[in-house]
Amino acid sequence: MTGTEGLVTVADHLRWIATRFAAEDLYYGHGTDNAWDESLALVCGYLGLPCDKLEYVLGSRLLEAERDALCRLTEQRIEQRVPVPYLVGEAWFAGHRFSIAPGVLIPRSPVAELIRDEFAPWLTRPPGRILDLCSGNGCIGIACARQFGDALVTLAELDPAALQLARENVRLHGLDDRVRVVESDLFAAIDDTPFDLIVANPPYVNAEDFASMPAEYRHEPAAALSGGPDGLDLVRRILAAAGTRLAPDGLLVVEVGNSSAALLQAFPNLPFAWPDFECGGHGVFVVDRQGLMR
Repeated sequence: MTGTEGLVTVADHLRWIATRFAAEDLYYGHGTDNAWDESLALVCGYLGLPCDKLEYVLGSRLLEAERDALCRLTEQRIEQRVPVPYLVGEAWFAGHRFSIAPGVLIPRSPVAELIRDEFAPWLTRPPGRILDLCSGNGCIGIACARQFGDALVTLAELDPAALQLARENVRLHGLDDRVRVVESDLFAAIDDTPFDLIVANPPYVNAEDFASMPAEYRHEPAAALSGGPDGLDLVRRILAAAGTRLAPDGLLVVEVGNSSAALLQAFPNLPFAWPDFECGGHGVFVVDRQGLMR
């Protein structure tokens, strides 16, 4: 840890870590987009400090064990390209904290902005039943449950590690009474009662993009990213079945990222709407039941 002997306070470590990150060819895409915010995520996440109140503790002196740990985590981020959420065990989505662990996709979907806006203008009334397909750690469905206080939410996921983490996050947010976690291959184990809103963030990265992804993404499970040659393997299955699982005025929202061009080519007659995002992001489509059942 040469050069770290003078690091004593929280502010010292923030400055040093941000400087180290800025000097390296890191890729930011797991909750931040610059070296300073990445250093904040690492320091606050490890120390359990709220980023919005950090000014009260900037001059606080860290314990030796804390200093050593932050230096070690910084080196892991740089040398191994491990995303910060895996290093600190937390990720933020739609303004809420979620537990995260290696082996489960890190939350970062622009759908968070749609949840904040309650899916306006497409959703015309508060949804009573919501389905989060390919739920991963449960962030989208749980954020929906937080936004719509009367909704019953189902999280559908197939991966055992993600299922375990989703259950942990449901408990973390105190939503056991309204959010249930189901092991299911898309709709296979889901009951037939119609949903007012189905949201899905399936694997959608096409083969070409997957082969060129930055090293940081190699720490995430390939099965949660790769959507086949054109990125649409699971999306096709969702579109084929979603119409019969929606209420008459129900809405389907799916993130497809860069595979949007392939989607439009494959389904030229479906009336997709493509929201614009103030906070960045793209490739999320919205379609209602009527559009799916044409």
